[in-house]
Amino acid sequence: MQPRAFVIAVAAALLFAPFFAYAPAARAQQPAGDMPEMQRETEQYPEAAKSANDAMSMPGMDMSANPHMFMTDLAPKQPGDDRRAQEIVDILGKSIARYKDYKAALADGYQIFLPKVPQQVYHFTNYRNAVAAAFIFNPAHPTSLLYKKSGDGYELVGAMFTAPKTATEQQLNDRVPLSVARWHEHVNFCMPPRGTPPAQVDWKKFGAGSISTEDACAAAGGRFVKQIFGWMVHVYPFQQDPTQVWAH
Repeated sequence: MQPRAFVIAVAAALLFAPFFAYAPAARAQQPAGDMPEMQRETEQYPEAAKSANDAMSMPGMDMSANPHMFMTDLAPKQPGDDRRAQEIVDILGKSIARYKDYKAALADGYQIFLPKVPQQVYHFTNYRNAVAAAFIFNPAHPTSLLYKKSGDGYELVGAMFTAPKTATEQQLNDRVPLSVARWHEHVNFCMPPRGTPPAQVDWKKFGAGSISTEDACAAAGGRFVKQIFGWMVHVYPFQQDPTQVWAH
């Protein structure tokens, strides 16, 4: 590990020491440079980032059937899984309750992802939390808060945790039990040929459209993006229906 990454890892570990009970081994290194991976990839692949967001927001869409989404399978229940998942929900709910006022979230460093794009669910992302999540899981500090538009403001509905692209299923399970929640990745996007005006793009094929293989993308003259962002999982701690707390 490079000295700079090591310093950041130690700082994150010290900052989140009370939550080491939930932390997997921190095997992932911080991406090069000062900019968090999520933020860097959004700037590098803006169309893919928007497409990833669209893939999560399709009404009535079974995310597991979406060719641009890969989801972990539900694992067999292990002793303590339900208790561990409930502890995560309890800690998260208490820590983000103050963000029911979305202005408090903005004041604390959360930024609206694609604020000018109409969405069913808006992700308010804290890139400092995203960096820390590369090393340690802290249920009190989610990478993103999830909001729905409400009048002139936003209504808090949940949160999103993240993990590095390189995380194994065991490492994901160490963070949130795979018997309770399904982590997902955003994969297989075909971006239109560079320089094509957006108004001229057939978005039924490109972005979150029908093309989902590298060969088909090459045949269409597009640019294939195998994966954007790392692992993600949504949680809705204020839901009264237990089946909806970890629903996508």
